[in-house]
Amino acid sequence: MSSDARPDARLRDLVRDEVESGAEALSLLRRDLHAHPELSWQETRTTAVVAERLEALGWRIERLAGSGLVADLGEPGARPVVGLRADIDALPVQETTGDPWSSTVPGVAHACGHDVHTTALVGAAGAIARAHAEGLLAGRVRLFFQPAEEVMPGGALRLIGLGLLDGVDRVFALHCDPGVDVGQVGLRLGPMTSAADQVDVRFEGAGGHTSRPHLTADLTFALAKVTTELPAILSRRFDPRSGVSVVWGRIEAGSAPNVIPERGLLSGTVRILDAAAWADAEKMVREMVHEIVRPYGVTAHVDYVRGVPPVVNEAVSHKLLGDAVASVLGPDGRVLAPQSLGGEDFGWYVDEVPGAMMRLGTRTPGGATYDLHQGDLRVDERAITIGARLLAEVALRAQTVGKRGSRQG
Repeated sequence: MSSDARPDARLRDLVRDEVESGAEALSLLRRDLHAHPELSWQETRTTAVVAERLEALGWRIERLAGSGLVADLGEPGARPVVGLRADIDALPVQETTGDPWSSTVPGVAHACGHDVHTTALVGAAGAIARAHAEGLLAGRVRLFFQPAEEVMPGGALRLIGLGLLDGVDRVFALHCDPGVDVGQVGLRLGPMTSAADQVDVRFEGAGGHTSRPHLTADLTFALAKVTTELPAILSRRFDPRSGVSVVWGRIEAGSAPNVIPERGLLSGTVRILDAAAWADAEKMVREMVHEIVRPYGVTAHVDYVRGVPPVVNEAVSHKLLGDAVASVLGPDGRVLAPQSLGGEDFGWYVDEVPGAMMRLGTRTPGGATYDLHQGDLRVDERAITIGARLLAEVALRAQTVGKRGSRQG
């Protein structure tokens, strides 16, 4: 390879030919995974299916306890080590597409495109194995088929805690984007997603008749004040550029219109674009909730679960992705990805190791625009081979980038 990290024509054509020759098999794999979705920490069938494919390609497999796996290829001790990650879990969502390969599991569906992520990485694994067989893999590649991305704080922390990221010099991932046409990829330097936490506030207070609120703690009124005032206060206590957003998804209180209840619940998410503000968010939320309810004599118990940090795309890794997109899709294949308030536990990887994530377009040009986490999500399956080629090519490009001296293989 050349010193500027661009693979030569032989390598580029090898990746293209290997992925495209297996396009039909990849489509069938994606449909199989889509029809058999598994919730976070329960992805045993998915793990077995992926492991069988990778072992046939010559990858060294390490299955994780329960679900998920890591696979390695390349000579032991060779550097650099480039990581590629796909998340494998589904969501507790009922599919409504009616497609022949729709979910066969009631109330569970691949409504976030993780079946595409998984299949694309399997496709990339085939191309990388072919490059290795022809002596074109300078270092090593490690594949992370990670469970439990959809739950906080996410399966990434488990893999990192097991030391599976140790020795990895750079790491990449992709995520489906149903708002971008197939054949295009969204890239962004720096922060790409937000930090995402979960907050549950449980209220307790003296209940009573609605005709005598002065003899009660009027818990419902206090709960309503927290519902509206906490987001407003945080918008003034944090720098507006930090993008703090508090949105409630669950509110419970009472059982009758003329009874002030003794208990209530608020549950929602706190999303923050800035990592520094994220470090202060939990303390601020706890303090503000107690201040809001104090005048009403209500007791508030705050359960705050720190979720994931922002995904911050590092400059060299971002450029490597951009070069791969230009090679695979041409100059019109790259679009600017907006910064998202969605949480993504790939943030834990790039908090430890330089890396970057891309947004893989899955919308059929001129077709409907779907949304993630909805039961009607459809993807244009041409995105699978595009994702596979991009992952393989960026892994091979990154083989020429200098090793990270602070980590040992």
